Amino acid sequence: MSWLEQFTLVMRSNMTLLRERFEDPERMLHQLLIDMEEELENVRAGVAEALADEIQLRQQVDAARKQAEQWLVRAKSAIERKDNSAAEAALDQKLRAAEQADDLTKEYERQQQETRKLRDSVQGLEEKIRQARQRRSLLLARMTRAKSTRQINSALSKAEGGSAFAEFHRLESKVSREEALAEAYDRMDGRDPDAEELERQFAQLQRSEQLQRELSALRQEVIPADPQE
Repeated sequence: MSWLEQFTLVMRSNMTLLRERFEDPERMLHQLLIDMEEELENVRAGVAEALADEIQLRQQVDAARKQAEQWLVRAKSAIERKDNSAAEAALDQKLRAAEQADDLTKEYERQQQETRKLRDSVQGLEEKIRQARQRRSLLLARMTRAKSTRQINSALSKAEGGSAFAEFHRLESKVSREEALAEAYDRMDGRDPDAEELERQFAQLQRSEQLQRELSALRQEVIPADPQE
């Protein structure tokens, strides 16, 4: 058997399969609804993962804030003992924990937005499935009346519309990825080590000044000034 004959045989088999599926529209619609439900479950799983990340981030924020409070208590205790070295070290740890809490809070807020978007997606899919179930009887009647080859091809084209939609989103994601990579390379090319070092030194200076201010404030709070002085 030549390759052309083999190709023709395969095409005839595929067309027969498509025709059989079309001649049983109820089964076809049932399968489409099953596919929709599976897609909905996939999105729900994504929401669950995002929500779990959100919960963990919230726990990390609370833990960092609690740690900052604990270091503040230790700093006060050290000042009461007149151990300035220990007080300064405790305050340094308190600042680190507070900074970590601030960073985690920002990440937590971003995660909240992402989770909210995914939840909206779930609601949108649920609404589409509800509408599909309502229109099922109407679609069955329309598909049953489709007799001609042109009507069959038109119906099959509509059935395949989802693949084009998925391909569009895939290409859109690819473009977004390429744009992100281009921006990343631009940032890498524009880095200035001297400027970064200067910025680090300024940040260190500001941190040291903040540390001294908090240490002084704690001293005044823990060891009030003598009224006779």
